[in-house]
Amino acid sequence: MRHLLAFGLAFALGAVAQVRHDELAKGAGDDWLTYAGTYAGWRYSPLTQVTADNAKNLVPKWVYHVPGARGLQSSPIVYQGVMYVTSTNALTAIDARTGRRVWQYSDPRAQKAGVNRGAAIWGDRVYFTTSDNYLVALDRHSGVLIFNKKFADIAMGTTSTSAPLIARGKVIVGSSGGDSGMRGFIMALSADTGETLWKTYTIPAKGEKGAETWGNLIDYGGGAAWLSGTYDPQLNTLYWTTGNPWPDYNGDVRPGDNLYTCSLLALDLETGKMKWYFQFTPHDTHDWDAQSWPVLLDTEINGKPRKAVLHANRNGFFYALDRVTGEFLRATQLIDKVTWAKGIDAKGKPIQLPNIEPTPQGNWICPSVKGATNWMGQSYNPLTGLLYVLTLEQCGMYFRSSQEPQPMKNFSGGGATEEGGQVVLRALDPKTGKRAWEYPMTGTGRMWTGTVSTAGGVIFSGDDDGHFLALNAKNGKNLWHFNLGEMLTASPVIYSVDGKQYVAVASATAVFSFGLFEPAVGVDPPVIRLRK
Repeated sequence: MRHLLAFGLAFALGAVAQVRHDELAKGAGDDWLTYAGTYAGWRYSPLTQVTADNAKNLVPKWVYHVPGARGLQSSPIVYQGVMYVTSTNALTAIDARTGRRVWQYSDPRAQKAGVNRGAAIWGDRVYFTTSDNYLVALDRHSGVLIFNKKFADIAMGTTSTSAPLIARGKVIVGSSGGDSGMRGFIMALSADTGETLWKTYTIPAKGEKGAETWGNLIDYGGGAAWLSGTYDPQLNTLYWTTGNPWPDYNGDVRPGDNLYTCSLLALDLETGKMKWYFQFTPHDTHDWDAQSWPVLLDTEINGKPRKAVLHANRNGFFYALDRVTGEFLRATQLIDKVTWAKGIDAKGKPIQLPNIEPTPQGNWICPSVKGATNWMGQSYNPLTGLLYVLTLEQCGMYFRSSQEPQPMKNFSGGGATEEGGQVVLRALDPKTGKRAWEYPMTGTGRMWTGTVSTAGGVIFSGDDDGHFLALNAKNGKNLWHFNLGEMLTASPVIYSVDGKQYVAVASATAVFSFGLFEPAVGVDPPVIRLRK
């Protein structure tokens, strides 16, 4: 009864409280209101209860097993003690204190299964997208459906996997499905009604500027926008990355740079108009889409103060751009072994090496098709001044097919394999692009866990063996670990309820929440033995 009364009081207070622009722009605190915690993509919490000194005393507080889950990739959001977690075509509200389910909504008419990376919140509503391209708005207290709006046609090869981003009443969504032959897009929908406000394609139409960088397959060129973006409220600009061109491994049928694939787009929030773009990998033939987080940061680069956007790219390089103009500022090597290019020139173009294209017999290239990094969440900690990025040291074999491409038939123009591999968490200095420290993970390079860092000097992530980790944010020293019993497949979040700090993460089938051990009278805390 006490549990129900507590929720009744919280919901009564919540009926007055409305999540609006100021709260979202403020960023993480007791609540975690956006996928990345902040519009700038920092994945950083100012909470200080958990520190590098006491992280060894973390213990599991609760676990919630999501019905039917097979490979959760959701990064939860938390508001006023309630956590919202997505799974395939479903959203669950959980008591963030205890892990008890409050309500669950499952879309009864969804036509396709698929991963989902998270929800968004605005006003008194929570939002998510289904795999078959419907924006779903629910009452956050009860889970009652408010609207269910279709924004794209699955018959045209488009699906949806990413968490929406909401800014000034606009719900920003992107397209998935680029590896099968479709035309990527980013679009804004009304948070009030779900109606389309604008739509920006990532592949130009025939006759438009940039169309000359394509061949006859321009109508199905890919360029999916399957990862959420970041937002600068002062510039009123969205920063969104785009996927690889199609067909993935056969570039002969699409001569040219293939704009605007493998790029970062800066879009006006009000109109969707492209302010500038930067293409990391022109004419990509290795499936190195740019789906890695664009992190916004005001810092000094090359001796000058800059409004920068940082991007750790799948092609093996770490970029810094001016986020006002798109000017290329710097690129450094992200991983140790890169064999397709010897560097990036002064204009930001890769200096490619010979004989790097996929072949019928196979061509061994580094990095592998998984990329030097991927969609896993990165974290910037303003107290250490470091950006924490999961990287993958792995090479792979790339093959090209002579088969004629057929759009929307899941044909990629070839294929790729990879062998072995080592995931390494690297702390990068944004001012120089150099590494401050690195922490090699156990396992064989399968993990997709992201990172989150705190003002208490701790960074959380996970390894291939199913361990959830706490590391010292200053030097990478292992502070604590806990084995979840299965793969970690999502990025952790930090929140506080009733003055107690928690860190939560989704594994393949469940959501775990951890907090500091609270001993009963006369009971000593458990002894935690760290791995060496």
